[in-house]
Amino acid sequence: MTASAAPLFKPFDFKSLHLENRVVMAPMTRTFSPGNIPNDLNVEYYRKRAAGDVGLIITEGTCVGHKAASGYPNVPFFYGKEALEGWRKVAEAVHAEGGKIMPQLWHVGAVRRPGVEPDPDVPGYGPSGMVAKGKKKCHEMTEQDIADVIDAFAQAAEDAKAVGMDGVEIHGAHGYLIDQFFWGDLNERSDKWGGNAVERTRFATEIVKAIRARVGADFPIILRWSQWKMQDYNAKLAGNPLELEQFLEPLVDAGVDIFHCSTRRFWEPEFSGSDLNLAGWTKKLTGKPTITVGSVGLDAAFTEEGTAGFAEAQPASLEQLVSRMANNEFDLVAVGRALIANPDWVKKVAEEQHDNILPYTKDMLTNLA
Repeated sequence: MTASAAPLFKPFDFKSLHLENRVVMAPMTRTFSPGNIPNDLNVEYYRKRAAGDVGLIITEGTCVGHKAASGYPNVPFFYGKEALEGWRKVAEAVHAEGGKIMPQLWHVGAVRRPGVEPDPDVPGYGPSGMVAKGKKKCHEMTEQDIADVIDAFAQAAEDAKAVGMDGVEIHGAHGYLIDQFFWGDLNERSDKWGGNAVERTRFATEIVKAIRARVGADFPIILRWSQWKMQDYNAKLAGNPLELEQFLEPLVDAGVDIFHCSTRRFWEPEFSGSDLNLAGWTKKLTGKPTITVGSVGLDAAFTEEGTAGFAEAQPASLEQLVSRMANNEFDLVAVGRALIANPDWVKKVAEEQHDNILPYTKDMLTNLA
């Protein structure tokens, strides 16, 4: 390893979490869990990345125990005896290789369509019954619905701790349920769960508080959030640093430990007048550790305009990434498709085997390896 790559390989310590390096496996939904239960293929998939020296693995999205949480077939659940036992095996395999792992806890909200497991008759759930701006096509959540979902997230976090996970990540990004509450285009509620951008954080803050009450002070809670949505790549929850600070403050107060700031390209500045990306601004404004993500090690965003599905990509230089980390703009780096193509990507980078890093191709989506 050259000195120029050294920032990626510094240990990271926060509360009960100790990582040998700064590389995080990004959560990537791959629908390889028939019956919604992690199986031996899932165990081996995550074990390989831990054996490849990934510091922290964040699993694919796992559905919390609510009837409308799931939006896609063959996505693993994080509730029920069999699914939790499957995740216990995953955690044990990762720990046996010296790695750390957290589940990403997920509720898809209004993205869900009737016909999806486990009950095909259940519609999507959303803050205002909308699946897109001005289009009401899903169930508008009641106070009881909201309470049920908050409890489902808290129970999943408690179960994560019980099966040996090293923390949890809450999926609050990309136009799924928590983000739907954040987003004014989909949250038109006039009660305490709606309002301005700060007031619309209440659903997320109550989830964080409920999780904290179940898992204790030292169990790390990560929140993944994004400005962009699957429905709108140009969406912005915060248009400037002041709005961003106001949005983040209640989330910090609720107990978020680490912010996973999802962008499509990590090198793009978030606001004019500064080179800081979203993770950089979030760390600057909150003082909390942040994870950057977005086409790390690749030359194309994971979904390029005009393409269907994940875009193919070639390996790319890490020079700018490492420079930004050396400047303490962010603390951790999430790597996605490069780790699908190269389970040992971290070792290849550390050993300067750059010519042996494989490109990412679309056929890799159909092979859990």
